Amino acid sequence: MTHKIRAATVDDVPKLHALIESAYRGASARAGWTHEADLLDGQRSDIAMLSESIAAPDRVILVAVDESRLIGCCEVARAADGGAYLGLLTVAPGRQGDGLGTALLVAAERQAQSRFAATRIEMTVIRQRTELIAYYARRGYQPT
Repeated sequence: MTHKIRAATVDDVPKLHALIESAYRGASARAGWTHEADLLDGQRSDIAMLSESIAAPDRVILVAVDESRLIGCCEVARAADGGAYLGLLTVAPGRQGDGLGTALLVAAERQAQSRFAATRIEMTVIRQRTELIAYYARRGYQPT
């Protein structure tokens, strides 16, 4: 399937919030391999946080869209000392494993370099998620 990756707008926020929650929390998240449903409770994001992130000049949320359906996202923010912070890498549970996460990660890395002149990218991964840590290691990331 084809998809387009673009910067999120405020109009995307309700669907973006629903996507993030479905991929990380609750029963629907268990359909994918990146969920936190058995590790953490509560919301992963909220409408206000996403709206603020979209409006902030020092960050961008990228969304992957398949026709009119939001199927993935990733946030990149300027960090101190010439770096960038990557977060919210999310792929709809039914689309995980088909390369969309890697496409979003590559797009986020490009945004970090072009928007923020980042020389490094940092992220936080829950240490219990060894398969995610291994995924990022295959992409060249190192634990710190």
